[in-house]
Amino acid sequence: MFSLCFRFQVSDHHTPFSPWNRLWHNCLEPTLNHTLAVLSCFTTISVLIKMEEPLNPATQRVEPCDSSESVTAPETTVPKKKKGKRRERARKAKEVLTSWPSTSHDPVTQPPRSQQTQATQTDDGLLGKSTTAMGTQTKSTSTWDKSTQTPGARFARETRTVPATAPAPIQPPSDQLPQDQSPPSQPDSPEQPLETPGQTNTKSKRNANELFVLTWNIDGLDQEDMDERFPGLLKYLARIRPDIVLLQELISPIAEALDEIMKDYEFIMGNTSGYFTGIALRKSRVKLLQSNVVNYPTTEQGRNLLMTQLSFSGHPLWLMTSHLESCKDNSQERMNQLRRVWKRMREAPEDHTVIFGGDTNLRDREIKRLGGLPEGISDVWEVLGQPEDCRYTWDMVKNNNKDIPFPARLRFDRVYIRPGKKGANVNPVSMKLVGQDRLKCGRYTSDHWGILCEFSIDSGLS
Repeated sequence: MFSLCFRFQVSDHHTPFSPWNRLWHNCLEPTLNHTLAVLSCFTTISVLIKMEEPLNPATQRVEPCDSSESVTAPETTVPKKKKGKRRERARKAKEVLTSWPSTSHDPVTQPPRSQQTQATQTDDGLLGKSTTAMGTQTKSTSTWDKSTQTPGARFARETRTVPATAPAPIQPPSDQLPQDQSPPSQPDSPEQPLETPGQTNTKSKRNANELFVLTWNIDGLDQEDMDERFPGLLKYLARIRPDIVLLQELISPIAEALDEIMKDYEFIMGNTSGYFTGIALRKSRVKLLQSNVVNYPTTEQGRNLLMTQLSFSGHPLWLMTSHLESCKDNSQERMNQLRRVWKRMREAPEDHTVIFGGDTNLRDREIKRLGGLPEGISDVWEVLGQPEDCRYTWDMVKNNNKDIPFPARLRFDRVYIRPGKKGANVNPVSMKLVGQDRLKCGRYTSDHWGILCEFSIDSGLS
């Protein structure tokens, strides 16, 4: 059509015998027609090839078809998360918790067990909440609690119904007791049974100058296999019978169950919601004078420092525990919290020995970044010559409670001591790890090993 129009235009302005007309007929018109024909062929061939190409699901969009006989396009395989695993753990946790002893008492409103005072402090040392009179026990909580946003903390906030009658205390048979943990002091006679939490064995007498402290992150957030792990915890406590127990990652149902079963221990909690720390004191050997909770001002995981002032065989002590900020990315916050712990230890009265034990989540390089331990504060593991069998308290090479894709072995749990400049001398004697016996379920009581430390107290009197 283009050639016809052009020819019409030329014929209007020039005669058929003009040079322009001859140029058009002899050269331009044949060339143009040939070019148009070639382009038309290429266009037709490309359309036919496109129609024959198969549908590629990765690059082409497939519209849904209403017909029942539609052809299903190939699907790309996407790994799906196991959504039912957490629900199954929650179901098992509820079954376990409902089988625990009655916890009808309220830890906040229950009458006091001893003349003591507990207060919540901010890190500047000012009392945030205090008791109105001596002899009134207040187990106060932080004014905020971000820890309830973490996975697993929801179990602590659920209302549970527990049976009205408590089962008989667990008596650990000698053939099922952990083989790696011998009792700190042997009974007077071979026939004498081991003590059980909630019972007091009057025949077994421990040296008044031997102090046994156990610190342990019991991983209360992990509800899987709790029907075996919680009795396993009770068996360890029954065999060891520590004077002071420092616990981390407690949740309310576990804390209430321990308080109900272990009648001969006095419990002080760092909180009552989410997950928190706690201290248990053996009443026959330790007297609680006061307790404080110091909130870390910049924590994003609801962490704090629980401190107790004690009297052990007439000797004044300060015992502290904490669960420092978790995860590698929170290194700076963790070091800030450790500085505050050290500050509190140094500020204690000179006639008091201060012992701190807890889950610090520390890496050795973080201690180096802080310039090492402050003057006057010692790492008990280092004082005892760095025993190799106590080096790793979070050992994912041996412990299979967590699915870690790499062989992590770290000394997360640590014990620090600041000896008093006056009064009795408190010296570390030994250290051993607990919780290293595998349960019938194939797992361990916790993903952390506990640390049992023995201290000797020398009054200096001949």
